Amino acid sequence: MQIQDLPYPDPGVPDTRSGSRFLWWLFRNQLGGQLKALAWGLLHFGCVAALPFCVGVAVQAVVDRSGSQLALAGGLLALACAGSALGDTFLHRAAVTNWITAAARVQQLLARKAARLGSALTRRVAAGEVVAVSTGDVEKIGWFVEALSRFTAAVVTVVLVCAALLVHQPSLGVVVAAGLPVVALAVLPLLPRATRRADVQREKAGRATELASDTVAGLRVLRGIGGEELFLDRYRRASQEVRHAAVRSARMWSLISAIQVLLPGLLLVGLVWYGVHLARQGRITVGELVTVYSSVMILSYPLRHFEEIAMAYSFSRPSARRAAGVLALERATDSTGTRAAGRLSGDLYDPRTGLLARAGQLTAVVCGDPDAAGRLAERLGGHPSQEGTSVLLGGVPLDELPLADARSAVLVQDKDPVLLSGTLRELLDVPASGEVEPQRALAAAQCDDVLAALVQGSLDADDPMDARITERGRSLSGGQRQRLALARSLVTDPRVLVLDEPTSAVDSHTEARIAAGVREVRAGHTTVVFTSSPLLLDRADRVAFLHEGEVVAAGTHRELVLSEPRYRAVVTRETDDEAATAPDGRQDDAPHDGAPHDGAPQEDGPRAGDPQEGGPREGNPQEVGPRGDGRQDRGPRDDVLRAELMEADVMRDLEEIEEKA
Repeated sequence: MQIQDLPYPDPGVPDTRSGSRFLWWLFRNQLGGQLKALAWGLLHFGCVAALPFCVGVAVQAVVDRSGSQLALAGGLLALACAGSALGDTFLHRAAVTNWITAAARVQQLLARKAARLGSALTRRVAAGEVVAVSTGDVEKIGWFVEALSRFTAAVVTVVLVCAALLVHQPSLGVVVAAGLPVVALAVLPLLPRATRRADVQREKAGRATELASDTVAGLRVLRGIGGEELFLDRYRRASQEVRHAAVRSARMWSLISAIQVLLPGLLLVGLVWYGVHLARQGRITVGELVTVYSSVMILSYPLRHFEEIAMAYSFSRPSARRAAGVLALERATDSTGTRAAGRLSGDLYDPRTGLLARAGQLTAVVCGDPDAAGRLAERLGGHPSQEGTSVLLGGVPLDELPLADARSAVLVQDKDPVLLSGTLRELLDVPASGEVEPQRALAAAQCDDVLAALVQGSLDADDPMDARITERGRSLSGGQRQRLALARSLVTDPRVLVLDEPTSAVDSHTEARIAAGVREVRAGHTTVVFTSSPLLLDRADRVAFLHEGEVVAAGTHRELVLSEPRYRAVVTRETDDEAATAPDGRQDDAPHDGAPHDGAPQEDGPRAGDPQEGGPREGNPQEVGPRGDGRQDRGPRDDVLRAELMEADVMRDLEEIEEKA
């Protein structure tokens, strides 16, 4: 695999049983590149190791006054230098290729895992940890994979040089062969402590990164409450902890480096002393002494790779363990699927909660617990709960479909959608049916002021579609980001669209327009909206009220406001005292005739005796509402209810007037 061939068509299935197994899996999948780097490394180190022998021949030729031997030594030196330069050039090229391709393979694996897990990833692993793994850890893993082939070439070179010295000059060769292993292995007792300090530094750096990302993400809120200094002090303390841990780690590695300099120096001093003693006795020639001396000097170069591989492994092993931990996370069900997708259609039904979203209708879901709403939205997107219950689309469990087909059938827009940097045209360039044009989606999401703001903020963009969006849309307000994300979801035009609080950051007038636009664009398609906004609820074909994990009532917004006190408490933000004295005289904890939700999907409409389609309750006085609806005179709280219903009516009338105009 070359760099120009990236990305991989298939990065493979990693061995995530441990960090060491993951590193070995990466090495095996790069065997061709590793062998190429090993071959160039052997050429480079071999030519470098041959230089002392050439120098020894040249010195001896001068001593013997032999011109032919001197010329031979010069030719050998030139050949060794050329081979060393050639080998070093292509070794570096092969090593960098191995580094980049290994890092790219890990990044592809992480991206694929993130795509498969979706929003569930950050609920199982901290966002800062994911960022640290996909950046710093990937680099360290690539470093070890790249250094392994160079280390292997260095080991082979050292062994060959020791063997040659034993043959060429046994007396000095024995000293070198005995001393080099001691030099190479002397730092092994220090590696565990150095690794532990590196792990501590990495953990503290991960916490600091997570704190920084969380602070930046919530900067607007922090400024609103004056909490910048508090979080800045926290980050300062975390940063200082990282600095102190880095200094402690650097001290240990500097000690290892010092040992790697000291011991070869001591070996060289002892070798020279012993060699001079042998030369004075006439047991070796001056050329042989120079050869052995030069060989030991040159061997300090490949010996440095022993320190490098120790550092690379110490840093990469915990990084590989963390990466393997993320890659080992699995979807609750398989991602290949056991059924053919076909053309999915029909009602969307969640057996666990009893939620039924009828095909082609706009269904609103009201839930007092945001966490429960988020879990339900996740299940609707094809991620079953721990109990293994799966959402049914047209009677087919989503977890039995291939992941790509399940994702194309049901699109879930999170409560906090992310806008990637780039132009607006690129933002809306998503897989889509083609039936909803970007201009139509932007109009439905009421993005006129957003387009104007983007053009005003771009110096060289006359067309709003060419205006650039900053990272995560930070230059836009929360409501503007919400509307752009909604437009992107509408352009996709999935068979089922799930929106989680899509208008929580916009004003009432804009919210009413968005409700009308979404209803128009999604006409004939299944849409589920998690919201407690009366303006959106009044536009829904059907509203389901989720209480303690189950749908306990369903009907229109007006029906549920008048008949279901718990629903009214969520939608109208009733206080506990107001809820305890509900307008219809029922207590909030009174028994409910909720339909059972086990088994097949059932009609979860309003209870018998409750108002139907705004009709009156028997035996109670009636009052004609603003649009002629029969409403009961239920006491002081009725003023609030009437005002909310009138607001929805007024917004509808305004929409009708604007359409006629």
